[in-house]
Amino acid sequence: MIQADNLSLIRGGQQLLKEAQFSIFPGQRIGLVGANGSGKSSLFALIRGELKEDDGQIHIPSGWRISSVAQETPALDIPARAYVISGDAEYTQIKAELDEAEAKADGNAIASLHGRLDAIGGYHIEARAAMLLAGLGFTQEQLDAPVKSFSGGWRMRLNLAQALIARSDLLLLDEPTNHLDLDAIVWLESWLKRFEGTVIVISHDRDFIDAVVTHIIHIERKSTFSYSGDYTSFQRQRSERRAQQQQQYAKEQAQRTHLQSFVDRFRAQATKARQAQSRLKALEKLTATAPLGDQEPFDLSFPEPSKLPNPLIQLDNIQAGYGDVTILRKIHLNLVPGSRIGLLGRNGAGKSTLMKMLAGELPPQHGVRQVSAGLVIGYFAQHQLDTLSLQDHAIAHLYRIDRKAPEQALRDYLGRFGFTGDRAYDPVGPFSGGEKARLVLALLIYQKPNLLLLDEPTNHLDLDMREALVSALQEFSGAMVIVSHDRHFLRATVDDYYLVANGESAAFKGDLDDYSRWLEQQAAAQKALDTTDNSENPDSAQNKKAQRQAAAQQRQQLKPLRDKLKKAELAMEKAELRLRELEAKLADTDLYQASQKDELTKVLQEQAKVKATLETVESEWFEISEQLAELE
Repeated sequence: MIQADNLSLIRGGQQLLKEAQFSIFPGQRIGLVGANGSGKSSLFALIRGELKEDDGQIHIPSGWRISSVAQETPALDIPARAYVISGDAEYTQIKAELDEAEAKADGNAIASLHGRLDAIGGYHIEARAAMLLAGLGFTQEQLDAPVKSFSGGWRMRLNLAQALIARSDLLLLDEPTNHLDLDAIVWLESWLKRFEGTVIVISHDRDFIDAVVTHIIHIERKSTFSYSGDYTSFQRQRSERRAQQQQQYAKEQAQRTHLQSFVDRFRAQATKARQAQSRLKALEKLTATAPLGDQEPFDLSFPEPSKLPNPLIQLDNIQAGYGDVTILRKIHLNLVPGSRIGLLGRNGAGKSTLMKMLAGELPPQHGVRQVSAGLVIGYFAQHQLDTLSLQDHAIAHLYRIDRKAPEQALRDYLGRFGFTGDRAYDPVGPFSGGEKARLVLALLIYQKPNLLLLDEPTNHLDLDMREALVSALQEFSGAMVIVSHDRHFLRATVDDYYLVANGESAAFKGDLDDYSRWLEQQAAAQKALDTTDNSENPDSAQNKKAQRQAAAQQRQQLKPLRDKLKKAELAMEKAELRLRELEAKLADTDLYQASQKDELTKVLQEQAKVKATLETVESEWFEISEQLAELE
């Protein structure tokens, strides 16, 4: 088992864990929860051996194979299936030894290695890889496509499949659902419940945790607290523990007040001095239970919109896409105050395209987008965190919206989102993803929108922040359209669903459970189609030829976008290389001599310029990747 004893961990001068204690037994599925920045990912790095504990110890069985999801995917030419198979390190090693033995014609070694391959199921690994990729949403044609042809989100799915195939004893998953649509999430839940090893998962998707985990480890105030059951059970147990702790604190404070009162009254009286001294010693020995002091309160409430025109926006027979490629057709949508719509559909079906159309960022290829006077759109897009100016502080972003606002008023407003005190003047660059998401929400809410377009707004928010956003949205009086793979978030905020599929969008009659059943039906129908025997379908060869021609035509249409993506990647690599060179110069203490003042200024100016260029190129890369994902 994994055993932590008096474990302390410090990162960047900040104490994350102090004398933490926990045990994880084989076969348990652990949900690791806690506020953003509490140390969850650092604990993963410690388990992987990438960090060293600062005090105490953590014991991990020496023979355990540990698997986790890589955070980066190189632009490789190898097929997707081969990339996933490479995640099984033991298979890869045996296969390399077998190739060498065959080259040497070493019969004994060949026989032995084939036996080892059979023992680990190596002859079925191609099928296992195909099964994993199919579950994560890849088509049969994509199995042999080169890794570099996939966009960022799909590459992360490849990394997830690579981690799942590894036959590990311990599987570490850090936000595995962030790049998955609902059908892939449901499939992953089922797979993890069948997995025989130990799982530790970090996720802010409440429904996912509830479906998967058997135990919770909660990081709070630099300590760890263990609970049995799923996340819902943890919330109940935690509330009970906190209530007991609050009662104990109140009891201790009353006792302290009573003892202190006696000491203050009778310390100076000779007849009572001994009793007063005794009470003072009792006061010093009294156990100090810390007050709960709830976590930073977040107030995400929306101000009442200045106007609520009816309707807010209308789409009439809209056709939308990029360039000559059409993604959506015959879109009709009428949004009025109080509309609460959730968009359903697979990744790449066109949900983000519809959101961009509503936001006015994408002109229609055909049809009419009509907006009412007084419409104020609050648009939270997946790439919007990259549009923040990393050199500027939080309050500077607000000043761009309202230059006449008093500084104290802006500081008070940012405090509602957790940017208290001098935090409002810290540069945005080092902010965590959750902090950047909070800032984007703060900027959006400040503008008093009457139409909210939220495209995956919860990706970087912890569970407490998600609940705060849910509460705010429930009180919002305007209209909202939401794209999210967080089922709990959708259930709590929207009233109606629209399904985006097959190039169209229409009202979906049902709830998320009905949508899950629809996905299962679609998958079953596709599987039946894929396995149809050629002899029973004389036209299958002709159909396959037509499919190949259509695929070739699509590749031709996508070539300009892929060329732009490659150009952006090269520009990013060039900027990152120059940035590292400049940072190496800045690390040289000689540069800070008085005689080097001009050179230092020059290096700092170039560093700022290169960082700005990198931000611009990264934003462009994300936009192109998103377009490719939808077109594919």
